[in-house]
Amino acid sequence: MGGWFFAADPDRSFFEQTVYWAPEALPTIVPVRPTLLVGSHAYVRLDLSELTESGLQHAPDGWHAVLHLRGVEHRIWFKEAPLAAGAYVVELPLDRDFDFRADASRRLWRGLKGRPQGAPLHALSGHRRRRVALALRASDARTDGATYREIAKVLLPAHRISARAWPTHEVRNQIIRLVKTGFALIKGGYRTFLRPLSRKK
Repeated sequence: MGGWFFAADPDRSFFEQTVYWAPEALPTIVPVRPTLLVGSHAYVRLDLSELTESGLQHAPDGWHAVLHLRGVEHRIWFKEAPLAAGAYVVELPLDRDFDFRADASRRLWRGLKGRPQGAPLHALSGHRRRRVALALRASDARTDGATYREIAKVLLPAHRISARAWPTHEVRNQIIRLVKTGFALIKGGYRTFLRPLSRKK
């Protein structure tokens, strides 16, 4: 359930393990298939020979690879067992995720060519990243029994609010919103980061 085939160890950090996702759950996965070299087309080789076991996994739906090119992570999906080094074409279904797959494909191609890859379409702004981090910290603290005011003292130490002013202070409302946001993320809201909202025309 949830769009993944591989079990992740809940006791290990995301940074300590590779988490794989099915293409239908993560639209930035690039679906590829091998092709014959025909004519004078200069195909960029997709070299998988240096992938470790953790970078290439077999699943019921095919093979999943995670490549790192110039410090940027790229996720690729093969319906059949991939060749160590071969010519490939990208398959882009004309569905709601076309923009994101096309962008991920372009960034993969630029990475293989040794060019700057740029930021992905679904990249979070710095402001949103900070808010998500604060929301998760706030919900964790609340789960551990901290009061809203205790959470505010840790997360927003620049605000010195008297006990008298606290019940109606805007910072109290801000902390409550952060806690609610954190719980919503934990209960499944994090999936919005895997599947960005479709771009408006």
